[in-house]
Amino acid sequence: MLNVMAAVTTSLPSRVDPTPTSSSNTSAASGTAPNNVTSVPVENPTVENLPENVNVFVVVIKGIIMGSIITTAVLGNALVIASVRRHRRLRVVTNCYVVSLAAADLLVAMCAMTFNASAELSGGKWLFGRFMCDVWNSLDVYFSTASILHLCCISVDRYYAIVSPLEYTVIMRQGTVGCMLGSAWILPALISFIPIFMGWYTTQEHLDYMAKNPQVCSFVVNRPYAVISSCVSFWIPGLVMIVMYCKIYKEAVRQRKALSRTSSNIVLNSVHHHRSSTRQHHHQQMLLQAAAETAVPRIESP
Repeated sequence: MLNVMAAVTTSLPSRVDPTPTSSSNTSAASGTAPNNVTSVPVENPTVENLPENVNVFVVVIKGIIMGSIITTAVLGNALVIASVRRHRRLRVVTNCYVVSLAAADLLVAMCAMTFNASAELSGGKWLFGRFMCDVWNSLDVYFSTASILHLCCISVDRYYAIVSPLEYTVIMRQGTVGCMLGSAWILPALISFIPIFMGWYTTQEHLDYMAKNPQVCSFVVNRPYAVISSCVSFWIPGLVMIVMYCKIYKEAVRQRKALSRTSSNIVLNSVHHHRSSTRQHHHQQMLLQAAAETAVPRIESP
């Protein structure tokens, strides 16, 4: 009999439905406890989602730091946009890139950094579902790439302004600036929203894992997407900026040397002119002295 009870006990599932069955109700009504039911604690889904060993002090400190960074980014970029909008003298072609860059950084702080802060404060658990996970990843890639492309456009603008100042107004017209800024906003969508929502950015194993674990929002990419996105987001703009600023540096060094030679020539000419003037003045004094000596008769003693 003991062997049979042990076999029945070991064959029970580890998690028992807490809802009482008809047999348990019968046993409760008769005043006897059932022998084949064990008491198992019921898992609370709300408690299960909370991180274990949460240090409230650490969470508060992280929240203050992240909130300060996000607030500073939002206010700083908003101040740049408001300054250009308020002062007419700042509404020049060059500041179009600055305003657009500030808008991209502002959206990074509002749309990407906020979700990242929530994930960090919740112990790495995603609380917004699978669809919002794809939205967050898309916005993060989109605005970060747009910000880098704006920096690339600014380097090209500075190159023409410093190296070819006479051609700057001809090249950097409103149409050219509009095309450059439009490319900086449209091109990132090709490597963010489209491949992420179509599932082209990762492997099938990762997609299956994300479908089974909606509380996880990880961004795992495959090799083709990693190569293409890194080239568009980092390598090509970075190479263009390095080339542009190297040429700007060389032009600045050349102009400094030319200015130094011009300044030296001006100083030498000034010194030579001063010496010539001094000699001419001395010669005039000698002639006047000689004329005075010949014009005034000498009084000789008898």
